[in-house]
Amino acid sequence: MLKEVTATRYITPLREGGSLPGLVEADDLGTYVMKFTGAGQGRKTLVAEVVCGELARRLGLRVPGLVTIGLDPVLGLGEPDPEVQELLKSSGGRNLGMGFLDRAIGFDPLAFAVGPEEAGRVVWFDALVNNVDRSWRNPNLLMWHGELWLIDHGATMIWHHNWPGVEASAARPYDASDHALAPFAPDVAGAAAALAPLVTEDLLAEVTAGIPDEWLAGEPGFDSPDALRRAYARPLLARAADIHERIRGIAAHQEDR
Repeated sequence: MLKEVTATRYITPLREGGSLPGLVEADDLGTYVMKFTGAGQGRKTLVAEVVCGELARRLGLRVPGLVTIGLDPVLGLGEPDPEVQELLKSSGGRNLGMGFLDRAIGFDPLAFAVGPEEAGRVVWFDALVNNVDRSWRNPNLLMWHGELWLIDHGATMIWHHNWPGVEASAARPYDASDHALAPFAPDVAGAAAALAPLVTEDLLAEVTAGIPDEWLAGEPGFDSPDALRRAYARPLLARAADIHERIRGIAAHQEDR
């Protein structure tokens, strides 16, 4: 389960994100980037962040630590921005926090080099979770203390927006032609050999156990949060076996080098 903290101060909105995340302080004295249940993209964005963030961490990729953040809507009363005030008021209860990487800088493929092994692991992971939001236009990668960190996985696992079509959606290839790390000759085959055996039913059960029940409640077609947790695990387990064979666009970059 994720660590639970309580928000004590809302610092500022981070307007780079489409869902208007905010920087907050919590009662454990930590500073977090907070994503809200009341944001327009809804709680499924937070579920995707938990599944992908916790899975990436267990596969050895660098991601900020995740917590759930209890929010009292009273924190929104003093906010001068009506949009922020409404967001805080509509997000009472448990929200999601990601550890704030102070003074991290955005990854620029023209300024930083990434080795084929690390690039391959990131590309393979993004293919596994079908991350459509790691392009050179918007890498969602940070450099912190000289190392590459992965952030913002809300736009992954698009099949969870249409559960009846999950099998067809999860069976599709992954287009990596615009991936931010495609120019670095990613060793996807090596990544698959190292990481795919780690993606087991037990691991995915552990990962999905971190999703709060209230973020899963009421999903049509599922009679319990645990049934929905198992539904999140199934396509990931299936994709882990052969998604490296269905990644498109990497070869073209390697031919251009």
